[in-house]
Amino acid sequence: MTSPLFDSHMHTPLCGHATGTPREYAQAALDAGLSGVCFTDHIPMPAWYDAPWRMRRDQLGEYVGNVLEARAVFQGRLEVRLGLEADFHPGTERYVAELLETYDWDYVIGSVHYLGAWGFDNPEYVDEYGARDLGSLYRHYYVLVEGAARTGLFDAIGHLDLPKKFGHRDPDGYAALHALDVIAERGLSLDFNTAGWRKPVAEAYPAPDLTRAAAERGIGFVLGSDAHRPEEVGYHFTEAIKELRDVDARIVTYQGRVRHG
Repeated sequence: MTSPLFDSHMHTPLCGHATGTPREYAQAALDAGLSGVCFTDHIPMPAWYDAPWRMRRDQLGEYVGNVLEARAVFQGRLEVRLGLEADFHPGTERYVAELLETYDWDYVIGSVHYLGAWGFDNPEYVDEYGARDLGSLYRHYYVLVEGAARTGLFDAIGHLDLPKKFGHRDPDGYAALHALDVIAERGLSLDFNTAGWRKPVAEAYPAPDLTRAAAERGIGFVLGSDAHRPEEVGYHFTEAIKELRDVDARIVTYQGRVRHG
């Protein structure tokens, strides 16, 4: 790459479902030959929302401190940036907006993990797909993605086609293309999330056809492994770069909520 290569989607144990310290993630990035990382752990949300799968509000300062400590330890060897993976769930926008004012973030991903009360990417609830019409499911999902893009809260949309995680693919794709139009219009980027290659669908988010469609709309891509363990940092980045280059896509990073690249 002619520009610095970052892994800009990584978690920490504070989310409750990851292992390894920020220092260990940073060391893994350095060992992988990356120029930098951006930690994007799951944002605290109201107490009733998804509590076991994210840091608590009273842990936010600890999270920031841990990332800044890693930044100091690796200064001059690896750039360490501070971000969040935020959730878009209608009714929580004010809470998220207020939390985003608490620190100087470098990058904020906006992700949709719920359709109503159903955590559709949770393996515990995968049987629910059998009770759903996939066309309706994806239309509902992409309406939420468009809602996330319109809030102005986020820099990029996370794992665009996440409902395919267990192999349940979008039967038509029209709603996804409309969502890409909104994302492009709002000037957001997309999380090119290599974790999909670790899941049953065995494909990055977004899928190749959506990656091409996004590139045609001038949407930039932020590389991310969605690492929940240090050994996942930079996962399949060689394949990711090839896939993006094949469609003349633009790889970008964020610093101080400003896009670079």
